[in-house]
Amino acid sequence: MTETFKRYEKKYLLSPEKFNILIEGMAPYLTADAYSTYTVCNLYYDTPDYRLIRMSLEKPVYKEKLRLRSYGIPGAKDSVFLELKKKYKGIVYKRRIALTLEAFRRGEFPEEQIPQEIAWFMQMYHNPMPVVYLAYDREAFSGSQDIGLRVTFDRNIRWRDQLLDLSKGCWGTPLLGNEVLMEVKIPSAMPLWMCRLLSQYEIYPVSFSKYGTCYRNCLSQQRKEIVTCA
Repeated sequence: MTETFKRYEKKYLLSPEKFNILIEGMAPYLTADAYSTYTVCNLYYDTPDYRLIRMSLEKPVYKEKLRLRSYGIPGAKDSVFLELKKKYKGIVYKRRIALTLEAFRRGEFPEEQIPQEIAWFMQMYHNPMPVVYLAYDREAFSGSQDIGLRVTFDRNIRWRDQLLDLSKGCWGTPLLGNEVLMEVKIPSAMPLWMCRLLSQYEIYPVSFSKYGTCYRNCLSQQRKEIVTCA
C-alpha cells in the first residue's frame, strides 16, 4: 500500500491547563479517530554527522527526512510505514509505503514510484542509517464538518539512540516536561472556529520538531564530544 499527503501543518505547545480548556472548546467540532489514543513509534534516518537534521534546523525553503514508523510495538508480521517527508514553502508532502516489518528487514519493497524515490534519497545522502528512536502517545481527531482537518495531541515524547529497532519496545528518555504538542493538519485555510478558539486562549504556533529538539538538546552535545575527542 502506498499513500501520499499534501497539507499544511501547524504546531502548538500546550500546558496541561491550556490543553484541558482547548479540548473542551474543540469538542463540538471534532470526532475522535477509530483508535483515538495510540502510541506512535519512529526511527529517524540520518548521516553519521546528522547532516539532514542540521540542514533542517537552518529552515531552508525545501527540506526532507526519512523515517520508519509503526503504531505500537510491531511484530515481524505487523505493518510498518517507510515515510519520505518533504516540506516546501510551508507545504508538507508525505509519501509512504506500508509493508510488514519482516519484509522491510529483508529489503522486499514493491516496484512502485515511492520506493524508487526513497532509493534515490538513500543514494543522494549515501545510505543514511537510523540514528534516533522517538515515540509518543497520541490522541487523534478529525473534523466533524471540516473535510481534511486533522488534529493530534502528543504526550510523553521520549527518545533513545540505542537499540534502534521498532520491535525493541517503546521506552526512552523524556524529551519534554508535561507539555502537550498539538498538531493541526489542514489542506488549506484553518477553520474560522479554530482561529477564534486559538485567539481566545492566546495559543500561538511554534516552530517545533521532535527530532530537531532531540538533536539540539541531546545529540548535538554528543557530536561535539566525539569531534573534540577525534
